Amino acid sequence: MSRGDVTQAIRDRLGGLSIAEFRRRVTEAEAELSDLGVTFTIYSDKDAIDRVLPFDAIPRVIPSDEWQIVEAGVRQRVTALNLLLHDIYHEQSILADRVIPADLVLANANYRPQVQHFNPPCGTYVHVCGIDIVRDRAGVFRVLEDNARTPSGISYVISNRHTMMRAFPELLEQMALRPVGDYGHHLITALREVAPAGKSDPQVALLSPGTYNSAFFEHVFLAREMGVPLVEGRDLVVGDDDRVYMRTTGGLARVSVLYRRLDDDFLDPKAFRPDSMIGVPGLMRAYRTGKVTLANAVGTGVADDKAMYAYMPRIIRYYLDQDPILPNVETHVCRDPDGLRFTLDHLEDLVVKPVGGSGGYGIVIGPRASAAELAACRAQLQADPGNFISQPCVDLSVTPTLIGDKVEPRHIDFRPFAITGKTTWVLPGGLTRVALQRGSLVVNSSQGGGSKDTWVLA
Repeated sequence: MSRGDVTQAIRDRLGGLSIAEFRRRVTEAEAELSDLGVTFTIYSDKDAIDRVLPFDAIPRVIPSDEWQIVEAGVRQRVTALNLLLHDIYHEQSILADRVIPADLVLANANYRPQVQHFNPPCGTYVHVCGIDIVRDRAGVFRVLEDNARTPSGISYVISNRHTMMRAFPELLEQMALRPVGDYGHHLITALREVAPAGKSDPQVALLSPGTYNSAFFEHVFLAREMGVPLVEGRDLVVGDDDRVYMRTTGGLARVSVLYRRLDDDFLDPKAFRPDSMIGVPGLMRAYRTGKVTLANAVGTGVADDKAMYAYMPRIIRYYLDQDPILPNVETHVCRDPDGLRFTLDHLEDLVVKPVGGSGGYGIVIGPRASAAELAACRAQLQADPGNFISQPCVDLSVTPTLIGDKVEPRHIDFRPFAITGKTTWVLPGGLTRVALQRGSLVVNSSQGGGSKDTWVLA
């Protein structure tokens, strides 16, 4: 079936439901998601910390030919990111050849000298990557940013599909869709591929910061999907043999691979922040000696910095001798005098982002900012230009979305997920996030966005 056929089938099947019935099913689905604990945390809201991610039951449809472009572009980008990370922690050829500024890497807060000349198994640094993609007015998929540290959201992708199957089975009937439910199988397979040599059946565990983390539900979900233990720092110990062990009722058991969902700074109080209470003392020693694999690798954050993102087309050409399959959104790096000048001269028309930010925090959308917000942004840019980039205000594509008792257009973005062990596999689908506020371009869950199921046609 083509996208047009699928879209018409969805219209016809939804047309058989009243708005009241449709809303009732959505309400029941969200209640079920809440009962299952499919929530995220808003740290800034003291009255409503745990929330269900708003769910829209009108799916987003991607034809197979369009998906092939996205899949190839994501795979190309992940390959380039891994080559970049290996280079900057070894020969640093890309710096010597002045393809990217050396201080963009070496002065980056996420650059980790502790892993210089370290070789992770299979040369893989970014084992799990989430690439944020938007579609512009011309219908071109463009990369908005790379998430190469601890990308989240995959649990919503799989939960959304399960929810659609339960709440709206008639919508999926006889639809030839690519599955998303085998993500856990692909993830555990890749993690075992990058285990230290010598273990025929390596033990994998998921390392979580704990129950107060905003993505804790996802940590539980993924550990269950992979069939591996969920551990916190206090559950682990590094032995005199530099191996990592987890405490069990039967004694200490070796762990060969840790899929870690906490930032570098908190991993090991002996190597990074000494005040970390959620890390594992000695973990970096075990990592450096090759006794444990950490996914994603330590030091990947330097590759998904928003200033580094601006150089990704050059990086792809440098390592792969290819043009990017998925182009960037035009980006002005404010650490560059010309980029700063352009940003200050056109502030009212641009989106300004902090280079290390996430979750939609700190973003200033020029066309929708007040005079006071623009003045504050201008002052921040002049005081610390290296901390910001700017981009044009992309007119994001829209999708039909149920708002109250009406179906209205809302802006969306898209985060496909790639898993890399020996090779890279891209989940056929991803997280489609929806800006539920009319006219809003901010889709982040922390800023009031929702999500919907993404159908990739077989």
